This record gives sequence, structure tokens and C-alpha cells, in this order.
Amino acid sequence: MPLRERLAAGIAEGGPLSVAQYMTACLHDPDFGYYATRPALGADGDFLTAPLVSQMFGELIGVWAASCWAQMGRPAAFRLVEIGPGDGTLMSDLKRAVRPAAGFLDAADVWLVETSPPLAAAQRARLGETVSWAASLAEVPGDAPLLVVANELLDCLPARQFVRTHTGWSEQLVGLDASGALAFGLSPTPAAGLLPDAQAGAVFEQSAAQAALGADLGARVARDGGAALLIDYGRATPGFGDTLQALRRHQKVDPLACPGEADLTIHADFPAVMAAAGAQGAEAAIVTQAAFLARLGVGERAEALMRSRPDLAATLGRQLNRLVGAGEMGELFKACVIHSPGWTPTAFGDA
Repeated sequence: MPLRERLAAGIAEGGPLSVAQYMTACLHDPDFGYYATRPALGADGDFLTAPLVSQMFGELIGVWAASCWAQMGRPAAFRLVEIGPGDGTLMSDLKRAVRPAAGFLDAADVWLVETSPPLAAAQRARLGETVSWAASLAEVPGDAPLLVVANELLDCLPARQFVRTHTGWSEQLVGLDASGALAFGLSPTPAAGLLPDAQAGAVFEQSAAQAALGADLGARVARDGGAALLIDYGRATPGFGDTLQALRRHQKVDPLACPGEADLTIHADFPAVMAAAGAQGAEAAIVTQAAFLARLGVGERAEALMRSRPDLAATLGRQLNRLVGAGEMGELFKACVIHSPGWTPTAFGDA
């Protein structure tokens, strides 16, 4: 039974799903979920992430990691962790970039946190057996400082949606229309809990999963030391708006049209993530992706690559603009760091 039919049957029997429940089913159903069965990254897939735009992105994440390791006193052993590592491109570029940092790779115990069997297979093919795999951060051993990288992870963690009506907040649900097709609708019961004041028609998104990751990372770095870098598209300040979207073959499609066959995302709620980390004793800061990469020298890296490969200058220029341009990833994407108290990770101090 296709996922759309399975979801419709479940709704007919048990009632509507929250948007978070719908996202979880579409992305992680073991038989038909997008990430469980058919994630398609790259130019020939459904979406393109920054590591696939240019090698410069992963290389500069490596520069950041090596610099943070030095700031931490060059510990002889630490965990280097990537959560949601895609096809392994970012970690491959990172490891190449840190080779000049004497002792870094010798000290690094590299872990990839991945729940998608197809992506884990792609990572293994690219990286070999030089890394270890875990299904969650909790499975990564503790008792050592850690440096964590997560690019475009928060946006695929499920979120609930609430709509402000003239009488109060109601949760947006996925139910069935008169023909039995999947359709959005509002719960007849007023939403419980504290929600911000807003005008009628406003949409408020709330992700317990994003906040939980912030809390887990905050607790871990507060206890063991280190930093976690989260790069994603989303808000640096609290706000409203319906950001749920589905991508298939690089085109936006109706989120209800093809469950399990498109990538479903929602904007990262960085304020909630940072607050959850702070409640665990960690510190946090945020800048735009453009500012983060500029402080790490992305312009200089692009110029160096252009000098060595003048035939690729135009391509490299387009890649640079995609990463840092105000109308591209540069402003929409944010770089957030969660770190142990008492120091400021590279690229997050006063510019």
C-alpha cells in the first residue's frame, strides 16, 4: 500500500495527524519514507546542499574545526561528529582541509550520526572505514571534548503548526477532504499551552525535536567541553510564517501531493534551539552564513582556487555567490554555535 493510501487509511480510522506527525511519516516511514528509502541529493536529485555547491564550504568548516581545536588547547583525544552527513561530501572535504593542522586527525575520533540506510551506504563508499556510525548523538561515546557539525539538519526535524484565528490559536492538522484526499484543516479544539500574541491569520511553528537537539547538544558540550556548529536556513529571531515546503527535482511541490517521494522541510527555529542549549549550561551565538564564511576567508579561498584553475574562474565565482550572496544562501542561512562556557569559537566573536 503506497504511503499516501496508508496515511489516508490511518486518518480515516484514528483522526487527523499533526504536521509534525505527518513530516515524520513522510521522511522516516521504514518502507516508504523519503530518507529511509530514496534520498536524492545533488544536481540530478531533489535538492542541493552547500557541500555539493562547492568544495570551499566543507574546507572552511574544516578550518573552523581545526581552529576551535587549537582554542580548546589541542586535546589529545576528542570526538569529531557530523549529524546528518548527507553523502559524506562535507566530512571528506573537512578531513582534507585539516591535514595541515598537525595532530588534529590523530586526535579525532570521527563519528557520523545517520538514520538513513541509503545515505549511510553512500557515506561508507566515500569515507571507507575511517569513521564510526551511530543512530543518535547519545550513541557517540562521552568523556571527551567534541566538535559537532550539522548542516541542514534542523530543517528536516518535525514541527507543529498553529494558526491564529479570531477566537484564538488552533493547531493545523493533516486530515481528509470530502473526496478522501489528504488536506489541511484546523483542530476544532483551541490549542493548549502558551503561544505568542499575533493577528488573525498568523502561523506559528513549534518544533519539540529542534529544541530537544539544542538541549542535547547543550548538555553534552557543557559536560564534556567543545562546540556544535549548526548551519541551516531559518530565523535568528522569533517570528511567524508558514515555512513548510516540499522539494522534488529541485522544484517546490504541494507538501501533501506525494508523501515519501519529496523532501519535506521547515525553517530552523534558532531562538528555541539556543534557548534550550542555554538551559543546559551552554552558551550560544549566531551569525549569517555569509558572515561566518567571510570570517573564515572564503573570498581568499575562492581567489586561490581561481589562480590555480583560471579555466574555472567563472564557475568558482558562481559557487561563491551561491554560498554568500544576499539573494542566495548568504543571508537566509544562519550559522549557530553551541559551546561550553568560557571561550568564543572562531568566527563568532566581534568582527
